[in-house]
Amino acid sequence: MAFDLITQVNRGGAYANLRLPELLSASSLDLRDRGFVTELSYGALRMQGKHDYAIKSKIDRPFEELDHNVVDLLRIGVHQLLEMRVSDHAAVSETVELARKVAGESKASFINAILRAISADTDIYSRLENDPNIELIEKLSILYSHPTWIVSAFYDQLRDWEEVKSLLKTNNQPVAPNLIAWPGKSTVEELLEVGGQRLDLGRYAVLSDHLPNEYPAIKDKRAGVQDVGSQLLTEIFFATATAPVTDWLDMCAGPGGKAAFTYNLIQEFREADTFLANEPSEHRAELVARVIPRNLISTHDGTNPDVFEKKFDRILVDAPCSGLGALRRRPEARWRKSMNDLKELIPLQRALIDSAYDLLNPGGVIGYATCSPHLAETTAQVLDAKYRHKELEVLSISDYSPKGDLGVNKDGTLQLWTHRQESDSMFLALLHKPGN
Repeated sequence: MAFDLITQVNRGGAYANLRLPELLSASSLDLRDRGFVTELSYGALRMQGKHDYAIKSKIDRPFEELDHNVVDLLRIGVHQLLEMRVSDHAAVSETVELARKVAGESKASFINAILRAISADTDIYSRLENDPNIELIEKLSILYSHPTWIVSAFYDQLRDWEEVKSLLKTNNQPVAPNLIAWPGKSTVEELLEVGGQRLDLGRYAVLSDHLPNEYPAIKDKRAGVQDVGSQLLTEIFFATATAPVTDWLDMCAGPGGKAAFTYNLIQEFREADTFLANEPSEHRAELVARVIPRNLISTHDGTNPDVFEKKFDRILVDAPCSGLGALRRRPEARWRKSMNDLKELIPLQRALIDSAYDLLNPGGVIGYATCSPHLAETTAQVLDAKYRHKELEVLSISDYSPKGDLGVNKDGTLQLWTHRQESDSMFLALLHKPGN
């Protein structure tokens, strides 16, 4: 099953967090084996950069010439050898047995030789660490299994290699789902009765210790699954509303986490307000419709302000981004992103901000959010927006956050970090349009 998942993700474009539950639900594996499949497949996907270095050190041909099945089988074997509590003998023999079934006897023999060579060489990575001819960024890229451009992007923000190491290490650690008790529909206490622990960063947040569908509140759609960093951003943006009546727009609402939280906050505390969730993708709009009423959802092109029927007082631009802030939750994501993605995303983010500015009433606030700490998607976009719209003011997150100045930058924006706050590395800027 681990091999099937890894192959479908690496060769077929599947998403591990969506495909694995499907494979598990169709299987008869017991709980222990389900945990093993998850650890092996997610880990092998996440750490394949590191594993590929070991494989390359033992093969007699270019890595690119290896059969795809051989590559995925070797990654499965190496992950058991180097990252899991599996004996060397079992890791090699079980992987070779699998190889016989899916790749043939000759390739199984090749895999057996390579895995045995790797298991016998316990100094592969210590030699790398001590090699003065390899730059630090390249070492970190291999040892912590992140592409070099991502390592560089993290350093551009953190400016401290030890912090970068801590972040990379945290990105490689599995994390349990964060749950949210939607205001007025469920409570943190109800979720805790099933299991888990309260998360300090969000007032409605719980770290689960059960599968999400084992919580009655989630099965009944009175609670949801949402990273605590995303929850905090929503709380902060909601706190900016002070007028008796506020018109809200979530411009990029799919898949619906922030939309659901905002909608339930409004229902509980600001019943006179209006709310519209916009999601141009029909598929993602269907996901939003699972958590808020369908009549509150539109499918407009968010970059075109003329298609909206009115203006708004609060507009959340949770922009499409590189997702570098959520790498710990999506094991394959780091290998699917490149600098070229930024070349497409940055103009889109800019267009969404411009559209939100046109749709914003005087005195209104744009919440510009990304699940990315990349400077080009965060600070640079804010500076660019202020350059194009001279009157925009950056409000200080500290004035609205229930956590005060936690994670607040000198310019008043918010940058959470996975290794510091144990959340996704979310960014938020509050952009105020002066007026009434």
